[in-house]
Formats: sequence, structure tokens, C-alpha cells
Amino acid sequence: MRAVVCNGAGGIDVLGIGELPDPEPAVDEVVIDVVAAGVNRADLLQRQGFYPPPPGAPGTIGLEVSGRIAEVGAEVEGWSVGDECCALLAGGGYAEKVVVPTPQVMPVPDGLDLVSAAALPEVVATVWSNIFMTAHLKAGETLLVHGGSSGIGSMAIQLGVAHGARVLTTVGSKEKMEFCTRLGADVAINYKEAEWASVVKEATKGAGADVILDIMGAKYLSDNVKTLAFDGRLVVIGMQGGATGELDLGRLMSRRGSIIATGLRFRSVEDKGRILAEVVGHVWPLIEAKKVLPVVHSTFPLAEVAKAHETLERSTQLGKVLLTT
Repeated sequence: MRAVVCNGAGGIDVLGIGELPDPEPAVDEVVIDVVAAGVNRADLLQRQGFYPPPPGAPGTIGLEVSGRIAEVGAEVEGWSVGDECCALLAGGGYAEKVVVPTPQVMPVPDGLDLVSAAALPEVVATVWSNIFMTAHLKAGETLLVHGGSSGIGSMAIQLGVAHGARVLTTVGSKEKMEFCTRLGADVAINYKEAEWASVVKEATKGAGADVILDIMGAKYLSDNVKTLAFDGRLVVIGMQGGATGELDLGRLMSRRGSIIATGLRFRSVEDKGRILAEVVGHVWPLIEAKKVLPVVHSTFPLAEVAKAHETLERSTQLGKVLLTT
């Protein structure tokens, strides 16, 4: 099969196309003929040598795909050759075929095209598990999403709105502000032109945000804690702004706040399956009703993987970037 291979670790110049052996399923796995694969910031980190796959996972980059079942393991139930699906992976998505444990495979929502379905698994699993399963966002609460124009951010905004939350978001341009307000964000803040923490305080009349979804880590830690509401929950899912910061425990305690740091890739198959079962039960109906939809910024052929990575590195995208086989 054709797959993206890396000639060492580094910039986009290390990316190329090579031939790898076709994967074979274990008794509880399926092989998927890949139609499209999502491109994520974690992929950039893996290419750079900073985010190796878990033990036993394919070394090929790629955390989510859509496609059709090509083979089923001897003990697999509920899936047949030819079924359309999308899947959450620990690796291996940038290829023509990938092998996946069945708990990590989901049907394509009714009415959604197969290419767009590749934009869902990593994004929706991340948003649902963090904002709803971990932080327990409720109707009437305020959700602050950092990086609202990204794949994760655009889904977080939509799901927050769909569940009756007031949504605020930070972005880096006027175009991205307009994009986020079209998705339903009540307040979009250009962090390059305003002190976002002050805007959040003003917009919430001093109450702060009940849930904050943060991709920045250390850089935003202090202001995130300052903007937490009483009993607020800060969920850190990225460290684009560094890994080590200073924490004002007095402020955190005075707000009865919680800080939670999570990751998805290194969870067990069973844990991922539990998350995806909730996703199919709670999010798929919203997609089928067109109340929530994946936003695809652009697609690139597998051979143009370097251009796809470059798009993410420039942070110009509105929504998801995909690769197609």
C-alpha cells in the first residue's frame, strides 16, 4: 500500500510517499480502505520527532480516517466488508489501508459524505470527552474555547451552542472572529488586538467562564485561572504556549476551581470505545439533524501531504484539513 513515510524527523521536507506492507487484522480488528484522513497538530509534532506513537501502534502518522471496511477479524461482529465507517486511531492514518480495533470504529452519520467524515473522530472524541464527560458543561453555563477556528475549536463552539451554553472564543484575526460567530459563538476575541482575559471578564460581567478548553498550556495558565467562574473547570488539552507555568493556587482555591489535563492518543482501546459510544449516541443525532457539522477547510491528495502540514503550520485554516487517497 502507499503511505506517507518520514525520512527522519524535522520539517515538511522529511515527508514523502513510500510502499508499506498491507496490514492484517487481529481477531478483533478490521482493515479499512482509507478514503480520507484528518490532519492534526499532533501529526506535526510526530513529524518533528516530539510525539511518538504508543507502543504497538503503527509508526505512520495519522489519528483519524474515513473509508470502507476491507477485511474483518475472525471474532468481529457488527461490521462487514464494504461498510462505510470512520475511525479513531493511535497511528497509521496517512495510508491507503489501516488496521483498527473495532471499538474505535464508528458508522458515518446519515447524510454526511464519506470524505467529510474523516474530519470527525479525533475532533469529536476530544471535544465530547473533555467538555462534556470530564468538565460536565451544562445548559446555561459559559464555555470559553481557545483557538475557536481550528477543527477542535469549531466543533467545541457548535456543541456548546447545541447544548445551551454561552460560548466565548479566542482567535487571531478578524476573519476568524467572523467565522466563529457564524458558528454560533456569542463573543469572539482577537487576542492580537485585545487582552482576552479582560474581554471575558467584561462579557461575563465579572462572573467568568464555567468551562475553559485550552490548547495553549503555560502561556495562558495565569489568565485562564483568573477568568474561571466559581466552581469553574479548566481543561488543558495542548501546550502550544509551553509546558511549565506559574499557578496562583490562592486564586484557584478562592474560585473553587479545577484544572484537568487530558490526552486521547494513549488511552486504552476500551476507554476510547467508551468515548466513541457516547459520541455516536449524543453527537451523531445532532450531525444528522444538521445542528452540528464538521467544517472542512481544504483537502489535499496524499502525495501533497507537505502542503497540508504547511497549512496547519501557518494557522490560516478555518476548520479541518484532510488528506485523500
